[in-house]
Amino acid sequence: MRRLESPQLALDEAMKLFEEGVELSRECQKQLEEAEGRVEILLKKADGKLVAEPFEPEPGKENET
Repeated sequence: MRRLESPQLALDEAMKLFEEGVELSRECQKQLEEAEGRVEILLKKADGKLVAEPFEPEPGKENET
């Protein structure tokens, strides 16, 4: 980020760094979505046994940053 803010940075280099940042952001979002799909929540039932259920994010919270 600091390199992008530098006034000495050429426009071509700034665009290249920006594109790399966007790609990294997309990859991180993809990995987060995959991890959320694998997460299970352990719930304790009335009989005291633990049961795994798939994680489901709250509506409207999926894309918050």
